[in-house]
Amino acid sequence: MKTIREIADEIGVSKQAVFKKIKREPLSTSLQGLTSTVDGRLTVSVDGEKLIKQAFSAGTPSTNYQPVDGVVDGQVDGPVDGMIAVLQATIDTLQGQLEVKDRQIEQQAQTITRLSDALVAAQQTAAAAQALHAGTIQQQFLSGKDETVRQEQKRSWFVRFFGM
Repeated sequence: MKTIREIADEIGVSKQAVFKKIKREPLSTSLQGLTSTVDGRLTVSVDGEKLIKQAFSAGTPSTNYQPVDGVVDGQVDGPVDGMIAVLQATIDTLQGQLEVKDRQIEQQAQTITRLSDALVAAQQTAAAAQALHAGTIQQQFLSGKDETVRQEQKRSWFVRFFGM
């Protein structure tokens, strides 16, 4: 049985580095039953010492990886798998809503185009109606003037003839 300090000295690292390493998975699980506390010091059996030294040696795949959010080599553990499924469902829902909104925007753009065309046609019709109305008023004015002139001429003749 060796202490953490003895193992750290043999490997050439600090005691804290060894403690950090043995607290992480998968080494912490592998060391269960291979460590004990004697006089307040953590001691490690020969098999445990070998595992710790392997963890510090370069190229040991079983101890060089660190799981990130529960994903290791494409494998997902239970709670994270559930969370990924929920997030994927949320993404799918949001994409569906986005497609609906895109269709609504397209329909509204088409409606705006049709309304713009109708507005232009209405403005042209209003301009034509105004021109027609102006022409009618001018014609009435001119014919009213002619009528007034004729009435003056008639009255003048009438006045001349009957003397009124």
